[in-house]
Amino acid sequence: MRAGLLFALALALSACAWAAPKKPNVIVFLVDDYDKYETSVYGGKVLTPNLDRMAREGMTFLNAHVTSTVCTPSRYTFLTGRYAGSSYCEEYQELFPKGTQALPGFNVELEEDNMNVGAVFAKNGYAAGFVGKYHVGPEPGDAAARRAGMKEDPKKVPFSEEVNRLKFTNEKVARKMIMERGFTWAKNIYWNNTKAPFQMHNPEWTIAAALDFLEEHKNKPFYLHYCTTLLHGPNGQWFKSLDFPKVTGEGMIEKELGVMPPRETVMERIRKAGLTENEAGYLWMDDSLGLILDKLDELGIAENTLVLFTADHGSANKGSLYKDRGTEVPCIMRWPAGMKKGVRCEELLQNTDFVPTWFDLAGIQPPKNYKIDGVSLKSLFKKPNFPVRPYVYSEMGVARSIKTKRFSYLTLRYTKDQVAGLRAGERKFLREVSGLSGGVSRAILSKEHALAYDQLYDLQNDPETRNNLSGQKKHAPTLEAMQSSLAAELARFPDHPYGEFLPGGNALPGSGYDDVFEIVRRYVEQEKKKGKKK
Repeated sequence: MRAGLLFALALALSACAWAAPKKPNVIVFLVDDYDKYETSVYGGKVLTPNLDRMAREGMTFLNAHVTSTVCTPSRYTFLTGRYAGSSYCEEYQELFPKGTQALPGFNVELEEDNMNVGAVFAKNGYAAGFVGKYHVGPEPGDAAARRAGMKEDPKKVPFSEEVNRLKFTNEKVARKMIMERGFTWAKNIYWNNTKAPFQMHNPEWTIAAALDFLEEHKNKPFYLHYCTTLLHGPNGQWFKSLDFPKVTGEGMIEKELGVMPPRETVMERIRKAGLTENEAGYLWMDDSLGLILDKLDELGIAENTLVLFTADHGSANKGSLYKDRGTEVPCIMRWPAGMKKGVRCEELLQNTDFVPTWFDLAGIQPPKNYKIDGVSLKSLFKKPNFPVRPYVYSEMGVARSIKTKRFSYLTLRYTKDQVAGLRAGERKFLREVSGLSGGVSRAILSKEHALAYDQLYDLQNDPETRNNLSGQKKHAPTLEAMQSSLAAELARFPDHPYGEFLPGGNALPGSGYDDVFEIVRRYVEQEKKKGKKK
């Protein structure tokens, strides 16, 4: 009798253990400067078989956006679930004290209190790994970097053994600094964008580290933040890196790594597919993704590992808040244990939403003082046609935007000091508002209404955003609704005014400086002409 009871109890315990959900592993595969339509999944004329595989085996998201469209603020959001405008790092606070309009851009870092995805996962029993491009830390010449032992990289200098040693040492310091931000493991780090004499992509170098991480942590829950340097510009010239297999983020290594398909086969497969060298980077990047998928299969952990493929922002409209090739990014997820296969989801999401999703799936309750601006996407995995948010929000320098499925609303609100400086012709301000962090950037000359206080576009009938509807009476109710949504998002930043939406300090309403827009446009045109003459 007693033996029977024990057997029944053992069976019950076994059943409970079998039914208990395992904490999923999470891999974020983040590409650089990648337009949505540069993959065959979204109609691109490129060769990306592993992305095709992910789409067949998981979910493709058709309406995914990032909240900022240059590397640093976007990567900050991927690592925290917060808008760049929510940053409370020392540099951001010094640049934009309370009561002043903030200009989010290349000015945010992971905070020292370690309220980020890696640190929270680590505190909840996960291995938290980081590989590849970081770009959310202090510049090598800053005091914090110097204190950690990082030395300033000389720019555009010839190769020498001294420069090589410096690069090697700095990469080891970079690993240490990332682990000080709460990650348990870091290897093969690009601290920021590549620079001469090491300005070449090397996906073998980063993928080798990713495979090491998976091998070392296959028996426990893990989170891996993997950031390839591909497909950062100059666009179409990625094939040139194929000839430099020893150039890495730690300098020139002694021998080739040989962990990916031979480099010469990249061009062979490209030509066989009827493509050109300009498309080589897409396949090369896709090869590295394939190694991760294959490794998960080899280790027997693919079933309960969620893999996200996405980009930090678009390329053609980089630095602006236009949807097309700007805020809109490719987004494909695969998680065999938790989502259906071959699903295409049209619901809106933004990159603030990934961190709360990972916490939700892992059953992690973040610290009470952890600020998150996103929502969990977990429900979409079972109900892909039920929205999780009515709109997405984006910010870049002086620009802010709200996008629904149907409409896109963009604003530009310069500050008092910017308007005064631009009218005085001060180069500092001209460079500031026209540069990558200015809010318009590459779209200034390509978009007719780029320099305007308000822009409203019907994305359904005008996907290339050519016809600004903000001044049309019949669209006034839509404009008002979008402005109301923008005001609601800006309320998240009560310490930083913005135009008439959140008045005060150095903020100006959207009127009264049309002449300044013309000054900026002329400056950009002149700079473009100078560039052509060089």
